[in-house]
Amino acid sequence: MTQQERKPDRSDGDQEPARVARRQGGSIRRPALILTALVLVIVAIGSGLYWMLVARNYEDTDDAYVGGRVVVITPQTSGTVIAIGADETDTVAAGQMLVRLDPADARIDLLGREAQLAQAVRETRTLYANNDVLQANVSLREAELERANDDLERRRAVRDTGVVSEEEIRHAELTVATARAALASAREQLLSNRSFTAGTRVPTHPNVLAAAARVREAYLAVKRGEIRAPVSGEIARRNVQVGQRVAPGTSLMALVPMDNLWVDANFKEVQLENMRIGQPASIIADVYGSRVE
Repeated sequence: MTQQERKPDRSDGDQEPARVARRQGGSIRRPALILTALVLVIVAIGSGLYWMLVARNYEDTDDAYVGGRVVVITPQTSGTVIAIGADETDTVAAGQMLVRLDPADARIDLLGREAQLAQAVRETRTLYANNDVLQANVSLREAELERANDDLERRRAVRDTGVVSEEEIRHAELTVATARAALASAREQLLSNRSFTAGTRVPTHPNVLAAAARVREAYLAVKRGEIRAPVSGEIARRNVQVGQRVAPGTSLMALVPMDNLWVDANFKEVQLENMRIGQPASIIADVYGSRVE
């Protein structure tokens, strides 16, 4: 038999350096993987400890907004705007003028109401003076009736003597009846006039009080021409312009009191389990950045 010899394979010599390189690469990656795993384990343990000791005691939310009372500034009388004393984002103090209306119409109305009050006072004084006049008229009518009765009685006394005729007696009876009717009318006029003045004086008479109330109403319209801030705060949503005609109840602007603000924070139901009244809270506003707490 012929002995066959194996020829040397060149590929074995080429693959040997590759195997060596793979062994060296594996030996380098293994510590890196171990180190990475250790880091992940440490991070996981640290995160768990942080959650158990710290994070689980806190709840947070991004669904939160600043809230506050909004005071809507409205006029109580109609008029034309001639001046505006504050603009949006301005800080105003309580009592500061915000809007001024044209006072011309209100002042004219006030003058008319004052004249009506003066007329009411004069008319009321006349009612009280008429009581004396009507009382004197009643006394006069009583005297006339008494005189007419006397005349009638004298004529009746001499009827049988023929000194007076039946016609004269008849006229005397008519005179008595007329005087009696005049007296009744005078008394009714006196009672009627006294009903307007009974239990009152000129300053407390209903007509005077009604006229005085109308004067006060007109005076308030003049004073309400200047709309002032009811509280201190910041102006928002200004809707009024100079020259605009406004009516009572028109929204002119809004005023936000800065000393009465709060935060509406919307938490999920699962976050409310351990929340209690009085627990402290910290707020980070987007407008100031995360560094401002």
